Amino acid sequence: MRKTLILITSLIITSIGFSQEKPTSLSLQEAIDYALQNNRSAINAARDIDAAKQQKWETTATGLPQLSAKVDYQNFLKQQVQVIPAEFFGGQPGEFAEVTFGTKQNMTAFATLNQKIFDGSYIVGLQSAKVFLEISKNAKVKTDLEVRKAVIEAYGNVLLAEESIKIFERNIEVLDKNLFETQKIYENGLGEEESVEQLQITLSGVKSNLNNVERLKTLAYQMLNITLGLDVYNNLVLTDSLESLTDQNISLSMLEVEANPESTIDYLIAENDTESKSLLLKLEKSKALPTLNAFINGGYSAFSNKFTFANSNQDWFGSSLVGVSLDIPIFSSGMRSASTQRAQINYEKAKTELTETEQRIKLQIESAKSDYQFAIEDYQNKKENLALAERIERKNQTKFFEGIGSSFELRQAQTQLYTAQQELLQAMLDVINSKTALETVLNNTTLN
Repeated sequence: MRKTLILITSLIITSIGFSQEKPTSLSLQEAIDYALQNNRSAINAARDIDAAKQQKWETTATGLPQLSAKVDYQNFLKQQVQVIPAEFFGGQPGEFAEVTFGTKQNMTAFATLNQKIFDGSYIVGLQSAKVFLEISKNAKVKTDLEVRKAVIEAYGNVLLAEESIKIFERNIEVLDKNLFETQKIYENGLGEEESVEQLQITLSGVKSNLNNVERLKTLAYQMLNITLGLDVYNNLVLTDSLESLTDQNISLSMLEVEANPESTIDYLIAENDTESKSLLLKLEKSKALPTLNAFINGGYSAFSNKFTFANSNQDWFGSSLVGVSLDIPIFSSGMRSASTQRAQINYEKAKTELTETEQRIKLQIESAKSDYQFAIEDYQNKKENLALAERIERKNQTKFFEGIGSSFELRQAQTQLYTAQQELLQAMLDVINSKTALETVLNNTTLN
């Protein structure tokens, strides 16, 4: 009974521990930190580094002593017969005697130690394994940058949907009030039916947009969960607001950051590719060099017409051998030359692509700076436009209810206001995303 209670308690504690691992509320930075540990692409990128480390040791180990053992057992169901001149046994010349050599059963047990002494391809292999590890590490950095960018975009999309819902709900509240008052005015014979219908059209459109945004909000949360590495239906509460993140991401000093393509991850990856092509060229050249290997083996053999190899009185005969093997390439009908020239061409292509990557990164940095500057300017412009749209809408409401403005003019002002509201929200999101894009291309996530 006590063991059962201990087991149940352990299961409860374990389940609580697992449930606590899943976050219920996250700031943007907390979401980024969580995703870098739990996003599935980030996890696999880390595994690629581990795999590259193992491959590096695998390559290294091929040049270290290799010990192997082998046991052979043979049982001749019917031994091979040989014929030899019978005169060897006192027979007549020209006649042959049938004989069998050896025993019906035999067993051998040997161990062999091999060691590379010189192999040019092995040296290149060691260098390649090191480069492959660097490629995996840079790929992890690239993946982390993309995960960070995806989290910020997904987080921002959720906040955009949340803010849009709040605005639509406020607009519906105001429209409901306006419609109620207009309906009463019309019922009292002081207004036109068209005014009621205009407001009904506007209200219907806003409600439809609200329903659509609510559906998009659900999808935005699901996309964020996937990006974080959580279950798609996990419940989350976001603690940052769209406005606060926008203010935090306005930093004009970023526009003055000096463009240094050589420090970006895309350049480093292209540089890795160039180095790998250089090593492939070395590998092809190394195939023209001789290879030298050494070995030593030793073992025992036993022979019997019956299976007596497990008996203590069985005779075992030892033997040992040491040797070296020198392999010298002499003539390959131009095959090695063609392979080397092909590797040289690929290396030259990689150097050209590295230069192209450098120029492309410079353009990407300048383009990202331009987009970021425009996003900031557009955000300020949209804030001013919203303030103007709010004043225009209030004036048209006053004029409409005082009887000096038409319902059509009011609807135009309301539509303009709703457009300005959504444009401001989108401008806020653009500031956040464009700064993230600039940080990503610069490979610098510590800029303010």
